[in-house]
Amino acid sequence: MKAVRIKRYGNEEVVELAEVERPQLEEHQLLVKVRSAAVNPVDWKIRDGLGDMFGLKPPLILGCEVAGTVEAVGSRGPSRTVGGFVAGDDVYGYLGAHSGGYAEYVAAPASEFVRKPKDIDFDTAASVPVAALTAWQGIFDHGELASGQRILITGASGAVGSMAVQLAKNKGAYVIGTGSGRNKEFVRKLGADEFIDYKKAKFEEEVRSVDVVFDTVGGDTQERAFQTLKRGGVLVSTVSPPSAEKAKQFGVTVAMVAMMPKPDQLAEIDHLLERGKLNVRVATVLPLSEAKKAHQLSASGHADGKIILRP
Repeated sequence: MKAVRIKRYGNEEVVELAEVERPQLEEHQLLVKVRSAAVNPVDWKIRDGLGDMFGLKPPLILGCEVAGTVEAVGSRGPSRTVGGFVAGDDVYGYLGAHSGGYAEYVAAPASEFVRKPKDIDFDTAASVPVAALTAWQGIFDHGELASGQRILITGASGAVGSMAVQLAKNKGAYVIGTGSGRNKEFVRKLGADEFIDYKKAKFEEEVRSVDVVFDTVGGDTQERAFQTLKRGGVLVSTVSPPSAEKAKQFGVTVAMVAMMPKPDQLAEIDHLLERGKLNVRVATVLPLSEAKKAHQLSASGHADGKIILRP
């Protein structure tokens, strides 16, 4: 099968499209024919060397977010089902091994997949798990956001930020999003109660007394966001660890999201997707052979939505 792999860590030049053996199916696993693989910043960060922290050793196939069709199930008994899945089921999921997705086939535990809703295409489904789980764990697990509370989401038009807007609104929170003016209509349609164009206004002068800040931008934006929190509030970042010193100064709590695969949360997210409560914006679709270009686009930060690779 064809797959995008790296033989050593480095920049996009180490990325190659290669012919490799189809993965061997183990018990309790699904062999999935990949229809769409989403590109995430963690992919090129693993390529750059972060994979060493995850215990990944090259050569390895990149990619952690996929959608496709079950080709076979790893059942050794008379049953032809694993985790409730059978051959022919359309599924999507997040690969807990952080790798293997940029390929024609992937084998992974059945617990890492959920069934794809019939009305959702493969590109959209592949775009859901990482962004939705990151947002969920950030605003609910760390931020403990509750109905009636106020949340500020920086970078509200991005993959993670846009998911956070929708999840917070579904929870019954008052949502304030920041972003570029060209994305105002998109963010408001997702459910944001207020939108602040960061090019025209300083959000810290417009917003006060929020319960939670969900930061997907980092840097100076994160530093200024402390000013918008009420005492006892929470600042959660997906980008960089917030300052403990500033947290003490403003009387707030801080946290950094290290997203983990949690099947129960993905199942709840799937129910929202199935009911039309979550929308995803796919920015670019490229063939597997253009993985280098996909990484460059992702690293630039200028993709308005998810980047998809199709085997």
